[in-house]
Amino acid sequence: MSEKRELVLKAFRGESVDRVPVGFWHHFTTEAEWLHGFENPEIIDKNKAGHKKFIEEVKPDFVKLMSDGFFAYPQPAFKDFKSISDLQTIEPLGANHPWISAQVELVKSLIADFPEDIVAIYNIFAPVTYFKWLVGKVSGGDDAIADYIEENREALKHVLDVIGEDIASLSQRVIKEAGADGIYLSVQSIQDNRVSAEIYKEIIAPSELKVLDAANEAKGHNILHICGYEGARNNIELFKDYPAQVVNWAVGPEEISLAKGRNIFGGRTVLGGFENGKDGLLYTGTKTAIQEKVREIITDTGTLGLIIGADCTIPSDINHERIEWVREAAIL
Repeated sequence: MSEKRELVLKAFRGESVDRVPVGFWHHFTTEAEWLHGFENPEIIDKNKAGHKKFIEEVKPDFVKLMSDGFFAYPQPAFKDFKSISDLQTIEPLGANHPWISAQVELVKSLIADFPEDIVAIYNIFAPVTYFKWLVGKVSGGDDAIADYIEENREALKHVLDVIGEDIASLSQRVIKEAGADGIYLSVQSIQDNRVSAEIYKEIIAPSELKVLDAANEAKGHNILHICGYEGARNNIELFKDYPAQVVNWAVGPEEISLAKGRNIFGGRTVLGGFENGKDGLLYTGTKTAIQEKVREIITDTGTLGLIIGADCTIPSDINHERIEWVREAAIL
């Protein structure tokens, strides 16, 4: 086992480390391409090339493998339905569907190209997120989810359970067959006040737990990402019992520090500390300011069960030297 792999897995387990691991990542394709890689191999090739360049330049402690191009869940019934009730008889695509198999091949090829032995976690989204993208075109869709709940909540729950079965199959295959060490499951509160915590737990959470349970069954080392993308706000308490080893959320916007969040999540390892956007310190700050922030995070949070990273994906045009500044300051 390489030193980096041992370091990261110790941090995942909350064990003592000689330096705090660092994990940052960004997309390698444009937002317009995220939904269209399954039918356009050039987008997948672009994603692969981006990973190769990033890993060679950054030499990361571990890597989140981006699923750019595979954001569109290819359920034929989603193309022309008029009512959520129209979908209450849909069935899963199946574990061997080409959309799933293509992602298994992507992960396998990326890992095979690694220049060193590092932990690799594959980026996967909550079932409701895949559905939101198809009804809201990448961003948005939360109002539609709230509408569907009002219209026929049992039909929506069935849809999410079906998607969840396929994403569970994807999770197991990328771990068991492709060699990923686990999944990075991105969840998010529905950004519509009609969807209460109770409704979320009843209708949406079961499909997310199905995915995590499958990844855990495959012995994955899994990260739960509570996504604050583009200003989304989350009820962190919704996810406190989700069975993931590591938890990541938007520390600043949610006003929940890593130390406080660790208590919410029962002492599990936490990941984050830096804002991810172009207005944040990581993108704009001096080396001195960034390294002072690292030391502040470590002092506040402690060294056990800590991985330093960002709220979400960082800008793709960031100077990779800035990541090295963080890593230098994380040596204990």
